[in-house]
Amino acid sequence: MTEPDSPGDDLPEGPLEIAICGDLTEREAEITEKLFDVPPGGDCVIYFNSPGGAAYSAYSLASLIKLRGLNATGIVVGECSSAAIWIFAACRRRLVTPHSVLLFHPMKWQSEEHVIIAEAAEWARHFVHLEKDMDELLARLFGVPLETLKPWLNPGSYVTGSQLVTAGLAEAIGLEPLPELMPPPPPKPTAKSRK
Repeated sequence: MTEPDSPGDDLPEGPLEIAICGDLTEREAEITEKLFDVPPGGDCVIYFNSPGGAAYSAYSLASLIKLRGLNATGIVVGECSSAAIWIFAACRRRLVTPHSVLLFHPMKWQSEEHVIIAEAAEWARHFVHLEKDMDELLARLFGVPLETLKPWLNPGSYVTGSQLVTAGLAEAIGLEPLPELMPPPPPKPTAKSRK
């Protein structure tokens, strides 16, 4: 007969790791669930390789990180573009490699819905406000004046990891293991005392 596992035996050592790969909109529910696996104020590492997605998907995920006080470390392992940048900016610590790339651009209006003209007009009115608000939010999340980001946002720019580091928005890392993510070494055996 085996003894039941004690609570916490199945918890990973170190921070919970979350991958944001592909379109945010398609994976929003899955990523949300993973963020809820991190206790409020807890540590997590979020790896990015995403071209972005819907603005409200990104806003929701960034809000969860901030409202739950997560100690999130964001690492761009490939691409972190468009709306995905808001989630990266919401991380307390932001890491990039020299090969990381981020596409900053003005918000794009996309609709796959069949809407009546009055609804389209209302969306257009709202879109003007939303675009300005989201640009200001991105600057607040990065902790910089909007003027710092404007050259990248309009008309849009691919920004390298090195450029982001030069702007003071992230830390540079190489492709070596990060010590804070490695499990602690096993304890060294101690010599048994003789009786």
